[in-house]
Amino acid sequence: MIKIEGFSEAERLLTRENLWESFTATPRMTAQIKQVFGEELSPQEVVERIINEVRNKGDKALRDYTWRLDNVALDSMEVSKKEITAAYSKVDKELISAFQLAAKRIHDFHFMAQRKVGMVSIDKCLGQQIRPLSKVGLYVPGGTAAYPSTVLMMAIPAKVAGVKEIIMVSPPAKDGMIPAATLVAADIAEVSRIFRIGGAQAIAALAFSTESIPRVDKICGPGNIFVTLAKKMVYGTVAIDGLQGPSEVVIVADETANPVFCAADLLAQAEHDSLASVILVTTSSELVEKVDKEVAIQLQKLPRRFVASQAIDRGMIVLVNSVDEAIELVNLFAPEHLSIMTSNAPSLITRIRNAGCIFVGEDSPVVLGDYAAGPSHVLPTGGSARFSSPLGVEDFLKVTNVIALDGPTMQELSQAAMVIARAEGLDAHAQALEKRLKEWGKLA
Repeated sequence: MIKIEGFSEAERLLTRENLWESFTATPRMTAQIKQVFGEELSPQEVVERIINEVRNKGDKALRDYTWRLDNVALDSMEVSKKEITAAYSKVDKELISAFQLAAKRIHDFHFMAQRKVGMVSIDKCLGQQIRPLSKVGLYVPGGTAAYPSTVLMMAIPAKVAGVKEIIMVSPPAKDGMIPAATLVAADIAEVSRIFRIGGAQAIAALAFSTESIPRVDKICGPGNIFVTLAKKMVYGTVAIDGLQGPSEVVIVADETANPVFCAADLLAQAEHDSLASVILVTTSSELVEKVDKEVAIQLQKLPRRFVASQAIDRGMIVLVNSVDEAIELVNLFAPEHLSIMTSNAPSLITRIRNAGCIFVGEDSPVVLGDYAAGPSHVLPTGGSARFSSPLGVEDFLKVTNVIALDGPTMQELSQAAMVIARAEGLDAHAQALEKRLKEWGKLA
């Protein structure tokens, strides 16, 4: 890990660029693009091409890209009920029980935190009507690892919100199947329909529809660079939950922190993605050395050490003079996950302005947030925690304002509204009020 001493240097290194504006393909990615498309294209150009072909050719484009990109020839895009039932026999009962426990905690958290559906009165003339979205699409990553937990973390808040139809898409494995554990999680979460389609082509299908896949109102879920760029490009045609990038964790620790726990929590996020951001900010020079050594020891025992080691090589251990400086760096970086391992951890919560989720103390590891604590693990990344929130019930609701004025209130407000309308040069607006006032004058 890169060791940094002092606030100023850390501030420089932790100041973010816009990932999706500055992203450039790696040499390996460039080679893969040329192999598939026969020419050198940027990731943005690849996604634009895929979206256009799905819009124009529908299912044919989906099958073509699944073959070219995933090396899978699809007979049927939709997963059958029979396949879902059969998936249970392929999953350990202990894992099914773990899914059920996690599902209950996720449901209970979001049920208690939800904004209620229905009519909300602000006063006698004003209110809001809150309704669930009709149809949402969930993208569940595949590829290097399966993420059944992500199904639970997205579908259950949608069900709590009252969404009637939940469409899930996920890349097929080499055998053309979605992993059994992912199917079981989807069934527990009451997903309506499942399609074995991944990548930018899946996002395009959810946004514009094909013969097999319906158009949705909103697309949620993390994915690789191509999925994220596709979500960005279809925004406006459909809503999206955000642009999730690689996993991030910042640990703020003092001399009381356990270096074994610190190292384990850094590695847990590092094994997600070679581009993951893993950062320790501490006031203890002794902890710097202990965590650095412990990371090296634990890394060697990980099955995914090839992925984790790349993230660790890019990771940082920052030594600062005070917890105040550490908090300032946290609010600057706005991490997806923030773990506070200091002697006074609870007292620091209110000083954190920018973080997707705060984990307080060594008994609240980030991994429990990934799986079973209750809040969704779909969190803002790339610094978007400055202005974005975790996925929740509100993501699946829409609000309609309701104005139902009575005559006296209309008269009371009209003069001010007419003055503003004429100041903006909109005479028809003013006349729409004048005509009503004249009518009310006759009645009076």
